[in-house]
Amino acid sequence: MVAALQPGRPGGRVSDIFREIEDELRRDNLLKLWSRYGRYIIIAVAVVLVIAGGVVAWRDHLANQRRAASVQYSGALSLIGQSKDKDAARMFAEIAQGGGGFALLAQFERAGLLAKSGDRAGAIAIYDAIAKSSDAGPEFRQLATLLSVMQALPDTGPKAAIARLAPLTESGQPWRASALSLTAAAELKAGDKKTALAVYKKLADDLTAPAGLRAHAAEMASALAP
Repeated sequence: MVAALQPGRPGGRVSDIFREIEDELRRDNLLKLWSRYGRYIIIAVAVVLVIAGGVVAWRDHLANQRRAASVQYSGALSLIGQSKDKDAARMFAEIAQGGGGFALLAQFERAGLLAKSGDRAGAIAIYDAIAKSSDAGPEFRQLATLLSVMQALPDTGPKAAIARLAPLTESGQPWRASALSLTAAAELKAGDKKTALAVYKKLADDLTAPAGLRAHAAEMASALAP
């Protein structure tokens, strides 16, 4: 009888014995695995915890940096409002060196202040650095190119400016209208009134261009018309 096979377990079943044996084997195997690999599991868990803690700490660090840069950037802007351009330029330089989301904006602000003070060479150097930077998005690189050409045009050859602006004047480019207006001005400086007139007409007829640029282009086209 089954009961006779299970001393001390009246009414037990053979299946229960096999289940208990399987459980014991599993426990035994787990203990063997733990004795062999337990330290590695502990190390792996510790590494995961350290990494997770590091990620959280780094996120907090970045958030604190952004808050500090935001306060510093606002302070620099307030200095401009107080006509303290030199102090603002120094502060923008510090923000730019610190990196982060406000660094690029600080570079543009500093370059603008340098140009305002008459230091066009300093402004052009900053704009050119942004234009070549892989960290800046294409829109910012194109804007930097546009502003660099704008500052350099009075002292450089117009043909070089036109060649540099050419990619920006293609359809769909974000600064196309401004690039066309500057290209037309460069053509005038080169003495090519016919080409300048054609560019101004193109800009005046461009319904996607800002109203102010279209109006200026229309006025220039009217003045240059034979």
